Amino acid sequence: MDVLRPAVININGRIYRRNIVKEEHYEEEDFSYMGPSESKDLAEGESCDSHFIEQTDKGYHCAIDVPSVLYKYIIGKKGETRRRLEFDTKTSISIPKPGIEGQIVITGAQKAAVSSAVTRVEVLVESFRKKQPFTHFLSFPLNDSKVQDGFQTFKDEVLRQFSQDHGVEESIFQNPVKLHLTIGTLALLNDAEVRKACEHLQECQTFVRDIAEGKPLPLEVTGIEYMNDDPAMVDVLYAKVNVIDGTDRLQMIADRMVEYFVSVGLMVREWDRVKLHGTVMNTLFRKDSTDLGGAGKQTTSEREAFDARNILKKFEVLNRLYWILLIRWEHQLLLTFILAGCNILRSLQADEEIVERPNPNRSKQ
Repeated sequence: MDVLRPAVININGRIYRRNIVKEEHYEEEDFSYMGPSESKDLAEGESCDSHFIEQTDKGYHCAIDVPSVLYKYIIGKKGETRRRLEFDTKTSISIPKPGIEGQIVITGAQKAAVSSAVTRVEVLVESFRKKQPFTHFLSFPLNDSKVQDGFQTFKDEVLRQFSQDHGVEESIFQNPVKLHLTIGTLALLNDAEVRKACEHLQECQTFVRDIAEGKPLPLEVTGIEYMNDDPAMVDVLYAKVNVIDGTDRLQMIADRMVEYFVSVGLMVREWDRVKLHGTVMNTLFRKDSTDLGGAGKQTTSEREAFDARNILKKFEVLNRLYWILLIRWEHQLLLTFILAGCNILRSLQADEEIVERPNPNRSKQ
């Protein structure tokens, strides 16, 4: 670890240093907490700024919101983690039954003890939240008719000229109605977090309008690129999108949105800048030809790469396909949340949800 730049955790605006410890493996119901005991030296001055600790006739208590899917990490194997936390902090921790959304309530005789328990529960929650698979992603939709027409032309040309190249087939192409530029992924673990994300999305409209200067933002697809190092073994092929006037306003909007969602604790920063890309081919979409049911998709471990060398050479420049999208900020900008059951489109201007037809399969990027 670089002692000058240690790893840190941001919990509700407070920064904690992450100490390097032996990694615990959590499988099935083996969720045990092996942290150091500090029952003999509880920090009397420890505070809890992010939650209100209420004084009662019997001492103090604090209620914190935790998604039900994370309860097991606080309970631990046979309740070991909760018992250890209660022993170390001299508190009592009440957790709702599995699958029931509610609040975890911590009670204790001393305010400092309750504050210490709250902090440790938050650290556990934050640590295991990062291990959860993403449930939603934030994106700029590219479902304009001109974009779809250009994509269809690209798809037809690839299949006509390069269908004999290894791994190239129709099923690995993106669905035209799902074309989008990914901004970032989120793990929203209950309905309350989805509502919170939608509210924060509304709050982004001020800086979006400022950056776009209240005018349409014309974009164009100028080429294609691949994710990995070997063009002969590609899993994801994506479109490069730029603002026609050469400015980086779209990049600025995406970066500011990620910065904002990271600041409110709903997103984890992975890169210094958002890598704006519109996926056009992805081997995760590939259907298993041996699956007679027709609905089978490959898992990450089973992915069969495709040879993109000829495609890259042919379509190095895509201007001829006229993939142009005008994002009209003064009317409406839709950012897409892909849910397990349906597509929720949230407008930055209209405070409403627009629900499209149900989608039984969770969309992939």
